[in-house]
Amino acid sequence: MNSLLCFGFGYCAEALAARLRAKANWRIVGTSRTPEGANAITAKGFEGLVFDGAAANASLDQAIARATHVLISIPPDAGGDPVLRAYATQLAASKSLAWTGYLSTLGVYGESGGAWVDEDTPARPTHERAARRLAAERAWLGHGAQIFRIAGIYGPGRNALAGLKDGTARRIVKPGQVFNRIHVEDIAQCLDLAMQNGRAGRVYNLTDDEPASPEDVILEAAQLLGLQPPPPTPFESAELSPMAASFYADNRRVRNARIKEELKVALRYPTYREGLAGLLAEMKR
Repeated sequence: MNSLLCFGFGYCAEALAARLRAKANWRIVGTSRTPEGANAITAKGFEGLVFDGAAANASLDQAIARATHVLISIPPDAGGDPVLRAYATQLAASKSLAWTGYLSTLGVYGESGGAWVDEDTPARPTHERAARRLAAERAWLGHGAQIFRIAGIYGPGRNALAGLKDGTARRIVKPGQVFNRIHVEDIAQCLDLAMQNGRAGRVYNLTDDEPASPEDVILEAAQLLGLQPPPPTPFESAELSPMAASFYADNRRVRNARIKEELKVALRYPTYREGLAGLLAEMKR
């Protein structure tokens, strides 16, 4: 039996776990920083363990020893990658480990002025958070991991349709600003296929086919719902939090040819239009 150990069991890791569970030949273990979080993972039908980013524990030692696949989605901190700090030696010595994947961000590319970038484009992060990600990528590449640079994630419960329905969606306008997105189900598909077809030490952009402005997505969602879109708000007066504003700082278009050619991915939702339409159909069901 295959055994997947997810360091961090967030939105993407859970989507992959659900996909693999449907195949029946997988044992899934996920970590949380707290006992309450670990219990919540167990309540979903997986095995939850505690990893607070610092201390090792015997249960996690055993999970690592039997893991055939390891996925890391815990972000680095000022001291580097917490998983490598605690478990680099054990992971390197594992006899059962066949695959390691590290979830990163397209933010490592930095600002390109709207130009196209791909996995061979030099990474030039413009924010400390992205710089930490790039340093963690390099550390994991040294362990033979596959690196997944992920676009803006959306899916059930995290999308423009839901935001419009609950009144939280904003139509922020920054002329010329575009970025890529990817549906969480396509992330799970990419990771699944990477386990089968990917190359160790390889970087993959997980993104859809069409970069678009945030405003375009809101307008499409409003049209699908038959609602009036929110009034436009200029970016300069939007009063965003530093975290939210950082997503508008870099302007780039990202190519995804490598996941199609090497991983044999056929995106279920190649643009935000198919993704929103699919989510609306799910809402109606």
